[in-house]
Amino acid sequence: MAVLDSIKETVRKRNPHDAEFIQATDEVLLSLELVAQKHPEYVENGIFERIVEPERQIVFRVPWVDDQGKVQVNRGFRVEFNSAIGPYKGGLRFHPSVNLSIIKFLGFEQCFKNALTGLPIGGGKGGSDFDPKGKSDSEVMRFCQSFMTELYRHIGADRDVPAGDIGVGAREIGYLFGQYKRIRNEYSGVLTGKGLTYGGSLARKEATGYGLCYFTQAMLEDHGSSLQGKRVVISGSGNVAIYAAEKCTQLGATVVAMSDSNGYVYDENGIDLAKMKEIKEIRRERIKEYANALPRAQYHEGCKDIWSCVCDIALPCATQNELDEQAAEVLIKNGVMAVCEGANMPCTPQAITVLKRHGILYAPGKASNAGGVATSALEMSQNSQRLSWSFDEVDARLKNIMENIYRTCADTAIAYDDKDNFMLGANIAGFEKIAEAMLAQGIV
Repeated sequence: MAVLDSIKETVRKRNPHDAEFIQATDEVLLSLELVAQKHPEYVENGIFERIVEPERQIVFRVPWVDDQGKVQVNRGFRVEFNSAIGPYKGGLRFHPSVNLSIIKFLGFEQCFKNALTGLPIGGGKGGSDFDPKGKSDSEVMRFCQSFMTELYRHIGADRDVPAGDIGVGAREIGYLFGQYKRIRNEYSGVLTGKGLTYGGSLARKEATGYGLCYFTQAMLEDHGSSLQGKRVVISGSGNVAIYAAEKCTQLGATVVAMSDSNGYVYDENGIDLAKMKEIKEIRRERIKEYANALPRAQYHEGCKDIWSCVCDIALPCATQNELDEQAAEVLIKNGVMAVCEGANMPCTPQAITVLKRHGILYAPGKASNAGGVATSALEMSQNSQRLSWSFDEVDARLKNIMENIYRTCADTAIAYDDKDNFMLGANIAGFEKIAEAMLAQGIV
């Protein structure tokens, strides 16, 4: 349809160097061709043009002093993408690869993900090219304090509520929250993923990984199967990957491989989660140490080759564009039946095409990894009410949300005559909710 083609061209002209952002908008706009035909009012009111343009992009300098007394300078970002259905909500990522393109793509994806949860939260994302790896706690604290000294003026419990992402865990959230409280002299739910001693929610740490498994289980059960007895490969070994592995194991699957940016470990008997948590969460060491500690495990240099491990279910939980066309072909050759994204956009467009062509069940991250932001929104609710819910209560709400997201994606795909195209279902269902809110609020 000409109107969406022209929008794609406009995105390219305005963002010529933002490859990840262009990739994300192309994928969504392709799904929305049918929507544009069905809803001319969206075209007439410029909904498509507005939804690919962030409401606000903030870029700032972050100076800090390292342990040697040398001044370092990083760049900070916050993209407040769309607030039609609620305050901006989305994580902060600290990683050397962070740039404006990556933050815009993540913010754009976040809009649809948040809409799918059914909760009143808009979409945003932020971060910095700062690398917390190898830094002392004091260095991380000084960086976080400098970062928040600028960010604080743009966020608030009813305006923009950041959370963690890659490189931003409990330590970083604590330092960020402490500086916000110090500057504003107020105690509010301005950040989620907080520690349990100062307003955090039980099950938040586990939420993205658990939610991924709840979505995967719902999808498999809808197709006459389950995680019980399945061999699972999970890329990554951060929060999402570790707790996806934990929930997979609880649901009867065997996780045989996990990775970090250097390489991957293969453990035929199943990953020892206690040992993995010790190495990655407590000691903060490379995954190679898992194989050093457990001689039965094999360590392989190069994280991309993890997809050569034979499995029934693949859960890419590391980073964007990590599973390419070649990896998809290998997975299919080895008998994979489902690929569900735990990271944001980890499968390349070519890989997705291959998976769909072979009839492999594929779940896009904006649907299958929405458990983290859903539980962040539950943390916001608890903070607003000055309540603390039990782990089981939060977990039950999370499971219900993820099963509803699956059903929404599946039903929307059927409604648009493309059964089992969960990417189409997720894109359209998320978009339609945002579009209706934007229509109701006028040209803003």
